[in-house]
Amino acid sequence: MHGKLLSLAGLYLVQGLPYGLQSGLLPILLRARGLSLTRVSLAKGLYAPWLFKLAWAPLVDRRGSPRAWLTLSTASLGLVCGLLAALPPSQTDQDGLPATVMGLLLLLNLGAAVQDVALDTLAVQLLNPAELGPGNTVQVVAYKLGAALAGGGLLVLLPTLSWPLLFLLLAATYWLAAALAWTAPALQRMPWPPPSEHTPGTPHLQDLLAAPGTLWTAGFVLTYKLGEQGAGSLFPLLLLDHGASAPDLGLWNGLGAVACSVTGSSLGGALLARHWQPLSLLRSAFGLRLGGLACQTALLLHLDTPGASVGPGTLLRGVALLSLCLQHFLGGLVTTATFTVMMHCSQLAPRALQVRVCGRDTQELGRLEALTTHPHPQATHYSLLATLELLGKLLMGALAGVLADSLGPHPCFTVFLILAALPLLDLGLAPSTLA
Repeated sequence: MHGKLLSLAGLYLVQGLPYGLQSGLLPILLRARGLSLTRVSLAKGLYAPWLFKLAWAPLVDRRGSPRAWLTLSTASLGLVCGLLAALPPSQTDQDGLPATVMGLLLLLNLGAAVQDVALDTLAVQLLNPAELGPGNTVQVVAYKLGAALAGGGLLVLLPTLSWPLLFLLLAATYWLAAALAWTAPALQRMPWPPPSEHTPGTPHLQDLLAAPGTLWTAGFVLTYKLGEQGAGSLFPLLLLDHGASAPDLGLWNGLGAVACSVTGSSLGGALLARHWQPLSLLRSAFGLRLGGLACQTALLLHLDTPGASVGPGTLLRGVALLSLCLQHFLGGLVTTATFTVMMHCSQLAPRALQVRVCGRDTQELGRLEALTTHPHPQATHYSLLATLELLGKLLMGALAGVLADSLGPHPCFTVFLILAALPLLDLGLAPSTLA
């Protein structure tokens, strides 16, 4: 098991780099240049390639080996980072990042999304049921460490290191990870898909949703982080408006808060390894998360009073940073438990589905429906759930700034509180197959 987990940890770590870059570094950088909350939030549209993972998940399932897909996609990420190093944005540009840089960041997300499908395929096939808790802990912790290094770490180092040097370091990291994907013994033992005389069909959405517990899990992962994601997207930007500095936010909302998130994820994995039920763990974590979000809302109300500030040396600064760390700790706990539920649900899907495809019969004219077998629906099933999980976070992250500019921060955080309470109701409807 240790060989599996070490290989997955290294690859999930580099997979978190684009997310940290665009969730930690980019919003603070754009807000510091004077962009509105709406424009900063809409920059989350760069995550769009992640929403189309189902378009290439069946291709990854049946064409080549996951190891080959991992190696090629990871090496491509290194190439994109090399191009970003060669095209640094101008320090005097007040309109945000240049279109060329935004396009390369979009390509970075595309490569990371392909890498994610291949890596999830490996995780679903490699991990035994008893290894799901430790495996999902490694996945979440490594991913968030990568996000912290690329988000908070870059914000802290940006005044010292140049843009080209930072992206050259990222490129070198990706190329080392590509070598790991190709040479890791645990990945070399993965079987190459056997050749087939017929092109297998792609499972229809109704085939995937028919797996036990899928409908509830799909709705749950789509909504479980709406309130948390909206508040997490806006709260650091509002602190910036009330006197916090960008390097401080990079340190605390990047490295410090992610360290707390990793601690929460590790605690979640340890509790699951001690036979805690994921749904019971989620009930407790959601209640604490709701209380933490209520405290953040009260803090924002107080910051609007005359003389209130989160500048250096103020008590409110410590309270704000503590609330950030608490929410990230609980977020890590929630994510590990939720990903365990997702992977368990995917493992309940059959290992082969009879799916309908259209082909030409050699004895008749016209197109006829035929039945064929899709050999690895579990990876596509997990990609469906992971896409829905990301969709919920991306939509709220992109709309949070729009809501704040149109409604105001305080009504907006009231909406986030309501959304954060809904998952507690969802857990009461969970099917017994996932208990």
